[in-house]
Amino acid sequence: MGFKDWAKRRGLITSDHKTTRAAELTLRESIYPICLVTILFFLWGFSYGLLDTLNKHFQNILHINRARSSGLQAAYFGAYPLASLGHAAWLLRHYGYKTVFIWGLFLYGLGALLAIAAIKKASFAGFCVCIFIIGNGLGSLETAANPYITVCGPPKYSEIRINLSQAFNGIGTVVAPVLGSYVFFAFDDTRALANVQWVYLSIAVFVLLLAIVFLFSTIPEITDADMAFQAAETHAGQDDKPLWKQYRLFHAAFAQFCYTGAQVAIAGFFINYVVETSSWNDVAGSKFLAGGQASFAVGRFAGVAIMHFARPRWVFGLFLTGCIVFIAPTVTQRGNTGMSLLYVCMFFESICFPTIVALGMRGLGRHTKRGSGFIVGAVLGGACVPPLTGAAADAHGTGRAMAVPLAFFVAAWSYALCVNFVPAYRDVADAFTTAEVGLQGHAREDGAVAVDEEKGAGDVQKVA
Repeated sequence: MGFKDWAKRRGLITSDHKTTRAAELTLRESIYPICLVTILFFLWGFSYGLLDTLNKHFQNILHINRARSSGLQAAYFGAYPLASLGHAAWLLRHYGYKTVFIWGLFLYGLGALLAIAAIKKASFAGFCVCIFIIGNGLGSLETAANPYITVCGPPKYSEIRINLSQAFNGIGTVVAPVLGSYVFFAFDDTRALANVQWVYLSIAVFVLLLAIVFLFSTIPEITDADMAFQAAETHAGQDDKPLWKQYRLFHAAFAQFCYTGAQVAIAGFFINYVVETSSWNDVAGSKFLAGGQASFAVGRFAGVAIMHFARPRWVFGLFLTGCIVFIAPTVTQRGNTGMSLLYVCMFFESICFPTIVALGMRGLGRHTKRGSGFIVGAVLGGACVPPLTGAAADAHGTGRAMAVPLAFFVAAWSYALCVNFVPAYRDVADAFTTAEVGLQGHAREDGAVAVDEEKGAGDVQKVA
């Protein structure tokens, strides 16, 4: 048996031109794959939260300024476009979601193992290279996991699904700073570096074992043809324009770039803000960051609950407006007042990233996999905005530097306005919100339909 036959048996190769029952997965059928993929959301939440804590830790032990320490965020998020528009996107289109999950976990584990050597040498540049490898792994996971959760199950609940899964991402961001406050800041520099090595070894072992679990698990593949079927059923993709004419997609990617940059900048310099504007030390600042991330996680669950009663686009518009309203005063406020405002801002940040993903993918049909790569790749903002914020903080203090993420939140707000008030955006979002696909069982037998490649992936026809 050759590699291709083995890969097909393990579900690692799937044709995008075949429409499957996955286009109409019911709630019950989607539970196992959603639970398995949701573990990945915790993983990159933990990694992201660990990064924010290490940012301040490396400032202390390596005596580097805030602008240079943001190189961690630049390496981490700078890897995302390489994954989401490059290697992970290619694997996703040619092999499928499951292959990308395994590939991303492998890169994550490899980067974590290499990070141990960089930490031993106390090499900040070497550690940034390892973070870049980890970022490629996590970028691969996000390239597959975000759209997979969005489309795995009835379209009516896609925003609720992705926000619920992303809530476990929020839990990961809470656990990491708490761990950091006890493992990094509570010891001398030598012992702290040794502790960081054990953390990354544990991460490597866990993710590589998880890759094996994915290899032997049976999860439904969702093809481009499936998404074309859903778009046709909801009457949201009847125009079926070429990818380069999907202006709603590129606006969503722009909003994701701006929003993610602002979110990462706030979290990355949260400890600096607390220490500089009050009498708290680094240990307390790390614990307060965990509290801020807890506020973020609570916001995710609250957002999911609200979406049961209100349209997701309304909730998104309200929460992004809340980010702007509560980050603005932190530029001039100080002490516990400023920190409390950051807490509220982080609460409202909670649902923005996943909801932009879900709304931006609406109506893309056969372009869903490629389109999701642009939205996930837009987290490049997390590599661009923190250095700007760090430079502003070095020049004017971290308090005034919060004007930088404020400006990017305002830019992202343009998408929230369009998706709520511009019919070309609003109608597509609402078409999926009221869809009945996956709620009434399967209308078609497994393998009963395929796609005529000459007519395009949007045209579904019976197989003779």
